[in-house]
Amino acid sequence: MRIFHKECKSLAVAGYEVHLVVADNLGAEQQGGVAIHDVGKRGGRLARVAGATRRVLKQALALDADIYHLHDPELLWVGLVLSMKGKAVIFDAHEDVSLQLLNKPYLTPFILKIAARVYSAVERFACKRLTGVVAATPFIGAKFRTINPDTVEVCNYPILVEFSPSENWDTKPDEVCYVGGLSGVRGIRQIVTAMSSVKSDARLNLAGGFSEADLRIEVQSIPGWERVNEYGVQNRLGVSQIYERSRAGLVTLLPIPNYLDALPVKMFEYMSAGIPVIASNFALWRGIVDENACGLCVDPENPTEIASAIDYLLTHPAEAKQMGDNGRRAVLSRYNWLNEETQLLDFYRYVVSTHVH
Repeated sequence: MRIFHKECKSLAVAGYEVHLVVADNLGAEQQGGVAIHDVGKRGGRLARVAGATRRVLKQALALDADIYHLHDPELLWVGLVLSMKGKAVIFDAHEDVSLQLLNKPYLTPFILKIAARVYSAVERFACKRLTGVVAATPFIGAKFRTINPDTVEVCNYPILVEFSPSENWDTKPDEVCYVGGLSGVRGIRQIVTAMSSVKSDARLNLAGGFSEADLRIEVQSIPGWERVNEYGVQNRLGVSQIYERSRAGLVTLLPIPNYLDALPVKMFEYMSAGIPVIASNFALWRGIVDENACGLCVDPENPTEIASAIDYLLTHPAEAKQMGDNGRRAVLSRYNWLNEETQLLDFYRYVVSTHVH
């Protein structure tokens, strides 16, 4: 089964006719009230990007929809074409791509600065001319509101029914987890190194795909790897089962500009599952963790601090459980998709009333 953004399902349930255009070679299908159209995945990386965007435009025009909702930055030019044809077009800004470009490891700093400036100019030009923007965080929302006043914040918080606290806290093994993409900037080296320093019997449940094969080989050579249970990429059921057996969840992304003001969905998933978080000590994240007393914050570049946090939570199970309960309550009251879904549907009603004829 494909995993696609919860926005599609929310719109379908609300009565909108939803079509999702993808390029994954899995074929067309109907899922949860959403009609999925596959334009295919071919060739190398650049060929896939260039060719797929053209095929997406062709399919989008064939669908002749009233509203188009774009999730990928490379589709901004597609949005401009659709906009010029009188269509309502929404751009979903998941990240600050200009900041993200500055931290690509495979380009020189000079080229990165040029690329970031060029993308920023294109983004500003395009988004001024689109119907509106959906921003994934307040930081991104503040940025895009200066470009397009029709910007709304819809945070990617978890669906309440997807994860729930384990009923067997006392019998959980001494395990913590990290679930998500595995890359250098997401702190995988420091997390595995920390496992070589823990004084408890901790093991790490690691779920997700490595960004590069060479990185996986490198990380496997770190002494802490013998304490890792590697699960690879998991579906939602698999992720839920990992949370069920874990006593804490790690979200120790490194302090690059694109992460400092991000709201990582995995942190809120851990909270929803009733396990305490071990999070990077960024000001925004510390505010959430401290306000809700739902975990510990550490220097993500310091494996010793990460190890100490793991040991503390495993050797103070009653306190750790209380932190997990606190996080679950915070998700129930605030950090959940139900609240964000209302924002999204209100925005769609506004777009329909003002831009769809």
